[in-house]
Amino acid sequence: MIPTIAPACIPWRCAGVADLQPGDRVAYPLHPGSYSEAKLIPADLLVPVPDGVTDEQAAAILLKGLTAHYLLRRIYPVGPEDTILIHAAAGGVGLIACQWASHLGAAVIGTVGSDDKADLARANGCRYPVVYSRESFVDKVRELTGGAGLPVVYDSVGKDTFHDSLDCLAPMGIMVSFGQSSGPVPPFDPGILARKGSLFLTRPTLAHYIARRGDLLSASTELFDLVRSGAIRTHIGQTYDLKNAAQAHRDLEARMTSGSTILIP
Repeated sequence: MIPTIAPACIPWRCAGVADLQPGDRVAYPLHPGSYSEAKLIPADLLVPVPDGVTDEQAAAILLKGLTAHYLLRRIYPVGPEDTILIHAAAGGVGLIACQWASHLGAAVIGTVGSDDKADLARANGCRYPVVYSRESFVDKVRELTGGAGLPVVYDSVGKDTFHDSLDCLAPMGIMVSFGQSSGPVPPFDPGILARKGSLFLTRPTLAHYIARRGDLLSASTELFDLVRSGAIRTHIGQTYDLKNAAQAHRDLEARMTSGSTILIP
């Protein structure tokens, strides 16, 4: 789903809505039909956009930023003693996660597809970019950790990186498989997790982590606070008119994009 900027408003006929007012700027991370100029949506799925965050920033960062939040703050609370691996470090989620993890004091190893994307990832908090077409990220992890491995790997690539990602983990490390841009992970014997060090595996989705309104509001508030402070910068790599949504998808599929992509009605 590509975020779409549209005028955000609350109709005056909103019985039972207590924490939003007509004229408030709002955004939402998950709801079908985002490629539209106007829509009806349950108020409890909306989050207020604070002053100091533009419409474009909110559109570019909310979905990906909330994903980064549950990855770094809930599945494995990243801290200043950690070295972590983030795949697709120059992508929309990757750039936000690299900045956030760096803000938390962690050292980030990130895989990227080109030297230009390595530069972009480095400028956004990735301390050790790895161009996967010519360098093994497993070897890089072993080099940087002295063979000890990592506490957590964040993998949105799927089939092409899954098993090598397991080899990057320390005993009892956490493999977070949250995407499959290269295709789904084929079936495998879960005994491999035992043989590689009693590893943990999770396949999370954002919807479960923001199902309660309190969790949605606390996560979005933390995210927007970091945007306003400058700790996290939004990177809008490309903007398309809504009528060109098909081209936006073709460019995404061809891996011709970096950062966030937004549609403007």
